[in-house]
Amino acid sequence: MDSNHWYDAGLGHTWLPYAQMKTMRPPLAVVRTEGCRIVLADGRELIDGIASWWTACHGYNHPHIRQAVERQLAMMPHVMFGGMVHEQALTLAKRLAALLPGDLDRVFFSESGSVAVEVALKMAVQYWLNRGERSRTTFIAFKGGYHGDTTGAMAVTDPDSGMHDTFRALLPANLVIDLPADESAAAAFDSWLHANASGFAGIIVEPLVQGAGGMRFHDVATLRRLRAIADRHNLLLIFDEIFTGFGRTGSLFACEQAGVVPDIITLSKALTGGTLPLAATIARKHVFEAFWSDDPKKALMHGPTYMGNALACAAANASLDLFEREPRLEQVKAIAEQMARELAPCSRMAGVKSVRVKGAMGVVEMERIVELDALRARFVEEGVFIRPFGNVIYLAPSFTITPDELSKLTAAIAKVIG
Repeated sequence: MDSNHWYDAGLGHTWLPYAQMKTMRPPLAVVRTEGCRIVLADGRELIDGIASWWTACHGYNHPHIRQAVERQLAMMPHVMFGGMVHEQALTLAKRLAALLPGDLDRVFFSESGSVAVEVALKMAVQYWLNRGERSRTTFIAFKGGYHGDTTGAMAVTDPDSGMHDTFRALLPANLVIDLPADESAAAAFDSWLHANASGFAGIIVEPLVQGAGGMRFHDVATLRRLRAIADRHNLLLIFDEIFTGFGRTGSLFACEQAGVVPDIITLSKALTGGTLPLAATIARKHVFEAFWSDDPKKALMHGPTYMGNALACAAANASLDLFEREPRLEQVKAIAEQMARELAPCSRMAGVKSVRVKGAMGVVEMERIVELDALRARFVEEGVFIRPFGNVIYLAPSFTITPDELSKLTAAIAKVIG
């Protein structure tokens, strides 16, 4: 049988994400991964510049994670989390609570980042319902923000930059405003809330970096202002750290850099080191205590089928081991310094709007990109996998990437846009 038979036989039955299937270029056929490399069916090797949507923080096929999953598979791949628990999930919950700041210590597991956001929104609304406040059912979110593709997550995503304008009639009405990134904007927001806060359950934000909405950066002062405003107006503050969590911004969690503790935080993507789907929504004590009751109606009625999957939790525990044993944050710092140095010349090239770096993220924002598919194909020709979107060419590599591999990524960007 032809080694590519599976490709030809199966592609005609597959619906791919974020793609116009009629006009798209054929997707790359991948047969193997190792470290920061993707091996294609035709034998080509690509250096991965985006770590499979920012998940593979330790590189692909790390032996410690693989061995942990193999051990767990031999014992118990999965058991329902309704009425039963297991060691991997409980150990992971305890470890996450110990790593997160403040009293973020109640962990609700799910399978994807979008669902983690859905759970956070439901927690926030029911928090107020359980306290007898029935009017607090909407949220404040920010332009440039992106929180996922499920209904509730779409409703707190910027409808213009988040690809969800088509579904506007379906979505619950929330307030999406400019991020109050300076004192003047924050004062205006604060003043407006004095008369309008009573209908809102909370504020949701991606701390330090708005990822899929355009790789937009903001400073720690913005997060401190949001915490102060939420406290003044009695609103819950939700940090969506699905992208920024686990070292991507330079600290284990982005909220650490601001010295701010959100009321609810969402985690996913790099949680398992890019091996298995898993997400978590973690609440502070006062949020959980609003559900602690003799009344069964005050329970959180949500339960994903694969919640707390044992294989995924084993991978996540192994990933946390690597953060403890190996110098990941030092590697992130080195990546940031190298990207800042090597991407800087791009700022002088025609058509480049800005170049920016934060942690293990490097961004070259263009004035415009006319043919995204063609640009992506050019990068493949250069032996790298880089997937621009909108007007943004970005790198978010594995933390274990070598300096030579990273240089090939930055050189490819300079060559292709130069």
